[in-house]
Amino acid sequence: MMIKIFFADVEFLHTFVPNLIILIMVLSGKKLWMSARDYVMIVVAIFIFGFGFSAFILPEKVVIGGVTGVGTIAYLLTGKTYMIGLTQYAINLVLLGIAYFVVGKQFVVKTIFGATVISLVVTIMPPLFDGPLVPGQPFMNVCIGGIFTGIALGLVFVHNGSTGGTDIVAAIVAKRTNVTIGRTMLFVDFAIISSSFLLTHEIAKVLYGFVVLIITSYMVDLVINTNRQAVQFLIISPNWERIATAVNLHARRGVTVMDGMGWYTKHSVKILLIVCRKIESVTIFRIVKSIDPTAFISQANVNGVYGQGFDELKFKRDLKLQEQLERDSEEAARMS
Repeated sequence: MMIKIFFADVEFLHTFVPNLIILIMVLSGKKLWMSARDYVMIVVAIFIFGFGFSAFILPEKVVIGGVTGVGTIAYLLTGKTYMIGLTQYAINLVLLGIAYFVVGKQFVVKTIFGATVISLVVTIMPPLFDGPLVPGQPFMNVCIGGIFTGIALGLVFVHNGSTGGTDIVAAIVAKRTNVTIGRTMLFVDFAIISSSFLLTHEIAKVLYGFVVLIITSYMVDLVINTNRQAVQFLIISPNWERIATAVNLHARRGVTVMDGMGWYTKHSVKILLIVCRKIESVTIFRIVKSIDPTAFISQANVNGVYGQGFDELKFKRDLKLQEQLERDSEEAARMS
């Protein structure tokens, strides 16, 4: 019976999710379309989240942070697993309605896809597991569950998605106050996990919830930072023009050409400066080796790269600082 229900749910998702993707694309507009790869990866990531939550965390009756944690509280009160997804989606709809007026349409459209899919997944998957996959090991279960959920949420963020919940609350608060998004999410998650003590009356369950929160946060940062890792190349070769052209055409990366001089030989040289993602470094090495196996190559890790082709600066604009800089520029122009 359970298998029939599962396949019926999968068939429903098979038709519902693609239609939802099309609807989101229409609402977003052409310029805001997420790529098909992003949508697929977000769905895959949410299923990973659902597996980690349903197979390891929920069977231990541990409340985690976010709206999923609120849904877990509803499940503990009613004993009905469908209350997790139902509660989660109801709260997300209310928050999205508020966010539409406070944050804006673009944020709501970007969030509604992930919020819908995750509500479906946490409704479908919990009944498939009668108990934790590692019986009698609650600490191991919450650790493994935290790893799965952290990796999943990290993948969602990497692919420009959101699952709603505390993300929405944090965005609303950050829009109206100077409190950061990270701090708001921490406060909300702390309150949700702590409130579970009123139901379970077990301090161990609360501590397990904080363990999940810590592991999830660490894994999210790990996934995001791994994806953002960049490297910088300095390349010296007499065939610098061919190498620069090949990097433009095949690696799709920009190249900066600088003048240099070898101090020993006193010969002028051209130095190529290339910044790329770490996963793209193999392509750069192959290009250089194919053109000039004896080229001088220096590779260094870069902590952060922002701008075209890389990450966008997320800092809020300081209007007072901007005004001060404009006044300084005007003053410098008058003095000159």
